[in-house]
Amino acid sequence: MSTPLAERLRPQNLDEFIGQEHLVGKGAVLRRMIESGRIPSIIFWGPPGVGKTTLANIIANAIKAPFYKLSAINSGVKDVREVIEKAKSTRFFDSAAPILFIDEIHRFSKSQQDSLLNAVETGTVTLIGATTENPSFEVIRPLLSRCQVYVLKSMEKKDLQVLLNRALTEDLILKERKIKVEETDALFRFSGGDARKLMNILELTVATDKEDKEIVITDYLVTERLQENPAAYDKGGEMHYDIISAFIKSIRGSDPDAAIYWLARMVAGGEDPKFIARRLVISAAEDIGLANPNALLLANACFDTLQKIGWPEGRIVLAETTIYLATSPKSNSAYLAIDNAISKVEQTGNLPVPLHLRNAPTSLMKELDYGKDYKYSHDYENNFVKQDYLPKELKNSRFWEPQSSPAEKKLSDWMKKLWGD
Repeated sequence: MSTPLAERLRPQNLDEFIGQEHLVGKGAVLRRMIESGRIPSIIFWGPPGVGKTTLANIIANAIKAPFYKLSAINSGVKDVREVIEKAKSTRFFDSAAPILFIDEIHRFSKSQQDSLLNAVETGTVTLIGATTENPSFEVIRPLLSRCQVYVLKSMEKKDLQVLLNRALTEDLILKERKIKVEETDALFRFSGGDARKLMNILELTVATDKEDKEIVITDYLVTERLQENPAAYDKGGEMHYDIISAFIKSIRGSDPDAAIYWLARMVAGGEDPKFIARRLVISAAEDIGLANPNALLLANACFDTLQKIGWPEGRIVLAETTIYLATSPKSNSAYLAIDNAISKVEQTGNLPVPLHLRNAPTSLMKELDYGKDYKYSHDYENNFVKQDYLPKELKNSRFWEPQSSPAEKKLSDWMKKLWGD
């Protein structure tokens, strides 16, 4: 069986690497580290097929370090400890620490991640983890604090074009074929910024024709052959970035049928249920918000229930939550309010807290008028009294603008009763 095209074209050094200019372009941070030979423990976070594994290999080659690889899907604590023991035995004097690459590190349990801590902390190994999930959620804090996190981006069309040209002109098998590219829209659209997927689609497109036959790649041909082999681009939820986008936009657009369809696509494709549940929590806060605060409670309950009952029954909980969110009234006023406030903070810097709002735990602070003239709201009618809570430079600033849902109108009316217009 021949080696897949994506593996045959895997870059061996930075000069062959395509994309991620912000990390490995001339003078970029990661390139400087690799060229200096001093590499910290790293977590690469980004979508599939953007070069996380390749970069780990390139780093190991560049600094001439032993390279060990584990997959979080089929490795346990025992495997981690065995690799660490091997790493200790291959470390000599001032040689570079062995690199331990863990693919899909977000799938490691807490105990598995704990077993790495001492080896990373003492420099026994240099850890390079790869994840498609936000490491802030999936990697334990002690381990995360010992790693640099670098974000990799989906490949741009210009990068995919370079990769396509390289495949057709440099691959030992494809360059012997008669291949003409007339259209690339479908190739690039179905690949979704994933280099490995692009190579798989290209290989599939040319695989069914005889080797001596000329192949003209068009959008029609690519689409036709993918439809005949849907697993080539949809297996295991590889399209999850496109599908989760459609899922969230269907909820935001109040279309429960479309939302359930995209949920079914993810369930059938083997998507991680926690990934879906986390997006539902975000949607409840971002898109439904104060129009129906119960949505966030239900989304959180969904996340908790999934962890208690597992799969396949968890799909029912996801479906219930999806339909509830899709049919709820929508408001993004809280989302806009925090963005407005952050923007103002960036413009105005660290403005001082008004004296009357400051804490005064010591007598010196009281002498300096900390807390002086503060009015305790509960001592007044309706548990409210007018006073200034913002820095004086921002007096009367507004960040939250209520929207038109009945729930928010009720909040708005109450604020007007207290504060006036």
